Amino acid sequence: MANTKKAAKTKAAEVAAEVKEVAKETAAKTKSVAKKTAEKTKAAVEKAAEKDVVFVEFADKQLDVASLVEAAKADYKAKGHRAPKAVKLYIKPEEGVAYYTVNDKGDADQKIDL
Repeated sequence: MANTKKAAKTKAAEVAAEVKEVAKETAAKTKSVAKKTAEKTKAAVEKAAEKDVVFVEFADKQLDVASLVEAAKADYKAKGHRAPKAVKLYIKPEEGVAYYTVNDKGDADQKIDL
């Protein structure tokens, strides 16, 4: 019976060693996957930052069109609507405003000051 207990302890030690090795391998793979994911995320962020930028300049003002679109979305949402998906912007520098439509629908109230 003493041999059985000794054999069981030896077997348990072997299994524990195997589990430890598998845990190390899994941790290494997890780190590798995390690193690759971080690299892909960084690349996606950099690619998104490379978008074209359009400025409108008039009367000593410079307007970033993307900022105006975001302002129109924020204005629409502030008026109690859901975040819009499709926004069209109509910049009227002579009036000092930009009108916008959401899903091709709009009214005179849908405007932002420049």
